[in-house]
Amino acid sequence: MKIIDAHAHVVQYIAGFTSRGELRGTGGGMAAYADGTSFRMIPEGMGEYGASPEDLIKVMDENGVEKAVLLQGQFFGFQNEYTALAAAKYPERFIGAASYDPFCAKVEDVKRHLFGELGFRAVKFEVSNGSGLMAYHPPIDLNGEIMNAQYRYAADNGLTFVIDIGRPRNCCWQTDALAAAAKNYPSLTFVICHLLAPQRTDAELMKVELGKFAQPNVYFDLASLAANQQPESYPYPTAAVHLNTARQVLGADRLMFGTDMPSNLCRDSYAHLKDYIAESGVFTSAELEDVFYNTAERVYFSRR
Repeated sequence: MKIIDAHAHVVQYIAGFTSRGELRGTGGGMAAYADGTSFRMIPEGMGEYGASPEDLIKVMDENGVEKAVLLQGQFFGFQNEYTALAAAKYPERFIGAASYDPFCAKVEDVKRHLFGELGFRAVKFEVSNGSGLMAYHPPIDLNGEIMNAQYRYAADNGLTFVIDIGRPRNCCWQTDALAAAAKNYPSLTFVICHLLAPQRTDAELMKVELGKFAQPNVYFDLASLAANQQPESYPYPTAAVHLNTARQVLGADRLMFGTDMPSNLCRDSYAHLKDYIAESGVFTSAELEDVFYNTAERVYFSRR
């Protein structure tokens, strides 16, 4: 079975900014917040301060992964130039999404460079209150003036719009607002990260919330679905429950495999993050081909 990882990251160096202030690499794959908290961000043996395209390709080759979508966020820090270089150097393996802060005073110049000069065909926004826009800006209405300007720009320029709205019960998790925005821009393809990031107790919540996004222009990646069920471990039975709900409510062809590597490889192996989906019993063989390859190929690679 062919595989595309629809949510991965290359990292030139860790330079994040989050609710805990700046996040910097300290060597050996470790990182520290401004409040002094230290943790492992890059798996042992992958990189001292980041994760190169070659690091990712090694993992991909070891696990039979043909291609990957390179996303960005404030957790690692924006990596626009490095992501563009990776996609240009390995066009048969990678496609990238740009990221920017819409509050920048010179944001129009930034967008001209990212989409006009670097040629990105997708844009990624993380708006979470942990390591996204709402971590260091006041809460933003996801169907308000600021975000609508970004949706219009993406629609007018034929971009795929990727968004991470954080976890349930936080100010960033505005499912009604985002669902309304998706309806307002029917020509714009939306990809929502992490299947809305449900936790172990959110099985009933997902039945309601996922239904709001049963729209022809909305897709989901499954990155970090397993990690969000901690302390549960492989084969992640609660993650399989969420997968089954998504299949029933949305359809398998709206879901895309992703790992969020490299950070999730600090917690579990790539093989486990792949195999729990294949072995969950949720999907037919034909549906697994959609989840692991066909949908990401259509949403990302066939549009460039």
